[in-house]
Amino acid sequence: MYKTRLKSGDTVKVISGKDKGKEGKILTVDRKNGKVIVEGVNMVTKHTKPSAANQQGGIVHQESALNASKVMYVHKGKTTRLGVKVVKEDRNGRTKNVRYRVAKSTGEVID
Repeated sequence: MYKTRLKSGDTVKVISGKDKGKEGKILTVDRKNGKVIVEGVNMVTKHTKPSAANQQGGIVHQESALNASKVMYVHKGKTTRLGVKVVKEDRNGRTKNVRYRVAKSTGEVID
């Protein structure tokens, strides 16, 4: 299992490979294999047969999976690493440890 702090909907920048420098939103995260699919990045052409869902078939352009180590989170226009901050909070009279994602460059809580 690959440890990543990225989530679907995060804006990331590609830091290596043929699409280096491109930015986009994460569509899906595959934590088991350490892969992410980023909108508009790593486009491939796929030949599809006609089926009930796709009557015509033909050549389809779609995003392909990208290794999570090749992308970096974008916070306020700059790339940064992500960390985790654990804070004890009172919820309904009970103390609970709550985890927050933190931008390493600024120390700000992301969510």
